[in-house]
Amino acid sequence: MKTEFNILLVESIHPVARERLEEEGFKVDILNYSPSEEELISLLPKYQALGIRSKTQITENILKHSQHLLAIGAFCIGTNQVELRESRKKAVPVFNAPHSNTRSVAELVIAEMICLSRQLTDRSMKAHLGDWDKTATGSHEVRGKTLGIVGYGHIGSQVSILAESLGLRVLFYDVVKKLPLGNAKHMHTLEELLNKSDFVTLHVPEAPENINMITAKELKQMKKGSYLINASRGTVVDIDALAESLKSGHTAGAAIDVFPVEPASNKEKFKTHLQGLTNVILTPHIGGSTEEAQKAIGEEVAESFRRFLKNGSTSGAVNFPNVDLPTKKETSRIMNVHQNKPGVLSEINAIVSGTGANIEGQYLSTDEEIGYLVIDVNSSVAAKEIASSINKLSTSIKTRVVY
Repeated sequence: MKTEFNILLVESIHPVARERLEEEGFKVDILNYSPSEEELISLLPKYQALGIRSKTQITENILKHSQHLLAIGAFCIGTNQVELRESRKKAVPVFNAPHSNTRSVAELVIAEMICLSRQLTDRSMKAHLGDWDKTATGSHEVRGKTLGIVGYGHIGSQVSILAESLGLRVLFYDVVKKLPLGNAKHMHTLEELLNKSDFVTLHVPEAPENINMITAKELKQMKKGSYLINASRGTVVDIDALAESLKSGHTAGAAIDVFPVEPASNKEKFKTHLQGLTNVILTPHIGGSTEEAQKAIGEEVAESFRRFLKNGSTSGAVNFPNVDLPTKKETSRIMNVHQNKPGVLSEINAIVSGTGANIEGQYLSTDEEIGYLVIDVNSSVAAKEIASSINKLSTSIKTRVVY
């Protein structure tokens, strides 16, 4: 059973995503900007899936007006721009690419660490202006120094490996117990890590407990003459406190890639209290902005779309019960999202039994709110009848015949 799917990709998603989706027979339209809520509501009735990046906000109002939507792909790492719980309640799985830019961010951090230690950006700017500032004062090798990594996930652990290969001692702190890689050592408290590190790099998710993780208090706990790098989330560092610490000379330098408030587009002016300070690297949220990372993200999320729309697999969805499904030949597949209440499966099996169809396979995964059920039956005619009957149940949220 062939189903036509129309997909909208916005915010200049890497062209490989379109290529991969069109290879699968999907019809893909492109917008090279982030549409407003009102525009998205007017556009989405034509599409079954939507691909976004970090600027497009998927609000409760958009989801309310897009009951037909089957999937959302965040072609980036974070999914804070999507109302995840509301998406789940509307039976819309949200896929992202949590690992595809790991290397790009890790390389940027290593590059910034060396640049800060050698004051490269200041020296380069002076040379551009005609000043010849040839001196070793304040410049250091990174070999033999100590790097403290806050957040030892995919990016933090990759930074750890690269840093150790350069001869740095590596310490890390994470609220979740993590296996150290190489010779990295776990610190039991953030304060302990800050006290001992020459460089501190932050790799934590955007969460309420991480807002203002680094304030004046934590900056004072850092060694005098140490450096701070933040390529995680803009809300993690108190920018005003960092500016004061830099002006006082306690913090020798900083590299900041993310900010509490960022321009909505390249046309808007950017302002921060860190501008004009010496040995401060400011970059416009480009940690994952490499051709390699964007291509990998495009391929990863496009593949998630393919597997869900054509096969029903939800593995990798951040807001949905995860089911990884085989493709079964000579069967028809029905997927159903329902309220997680007692007796639903019995009602559905009774419907299948009533049609005389034989169940060739059944897969169920639940969370506290919804159940995701996939049924393979031996008749495509019965599959349509079964899907229609299941959809009429009071507990049913969304049902479709996958193939």
